[in-house]
Amino acid sequence: MSNDLDHKNARDGKMAALVIMATGVIWIGATWAGARFGWAERTRALFDLLALAGFAFALIMTFRIWRARQRDEG
Repeated sequence: MSNDLDHKNARDGKMAALVIMATGVIWIGATWAGARFGWAERTRALFDLLALAGFAFALIMTFRIWRARQRDEG
């Protein structure tokens, strides 16, 4: 039972890491493209908000993993 939970936590941790990495890369790329191609401030702000949502999602994922490990230990 615990082994299955460990595998699930590891898989979820990898997913959170991928979300953080992908969000960061896309956000940096969008920031660069916005400056390079002269996108409007509203468009740049949209990408900033999307990045904020991605990072918040990853934070929630890591919090859920942490809580699952706390429940498993106690």
